[in-house]
Amino acid sequence: MRAYELPTSLNINGVAYTIRTDFRAIIDILIAMNDPDLDQQAKTFIMLQILYEEWQNIPFEDLTEACQKACDFIDCGQLDDNPNHPKPRLMDWEQDGDMIVPAVNKAAGKEIRAVPYMHWWTFFGYFMESGECLFNTVVGIRSKKAKGEKLDKWEKKFYQENKNIIDIKTRLSEEEQAYKDTLNEMLNLK
Repeated sequence: MRAYELPTSLNINGVAYTIRTDFRAIIDILIAMNDPDLDQQAKTFIMLQILYEEWQNIPFEDLTEACQKACDFIDCGQLDDNPNHPKPRLMDWEQDGDMIVPAVNKAAGKEIRAVPYMHWWTFFGYFMESGECLFNTVVGIRSKKAKGEKLDKWEKKFYQENKNIIDIKTRLSEEEQAYKDTLNEMLNLK
């Protein structure tokens, strides 16, 4: 993938497959990847189904390549410097949406939700250039906390006043939530 082009198809084993490139489709994929009710196979299927317009035409033997190319597209062709060293999770596309949209709007100079189409790479470029904003302040505090770094005085105060937006909420699967609810009921009965 090349920086000066906006791909609209991915080449899988010599065949070009048209993809959905609007940022909303990619965010739907990213949200599904964090769904605790979905196993890896279901997440993969959802990614293929959302991204590839004719996903059902991809031969079974090409699905691994299709998945890799999909991930490369979603990552905007950027390679991970150290794929064997997992990075702390600093954002959640669903939880942080109310902060991400204004940050991207500011960088784009327009209301992105009002445009009928915006290529994922264009959206991501705006996202990366969002500059000083609430979202980046939150991510900065999350990063320091994840690394065990000391927060500045103002960051401590901001964190205490805004834990609800800074702490990434753990989403439980339906099964885990039912178990937790049962335990809570048992504890509240006594």
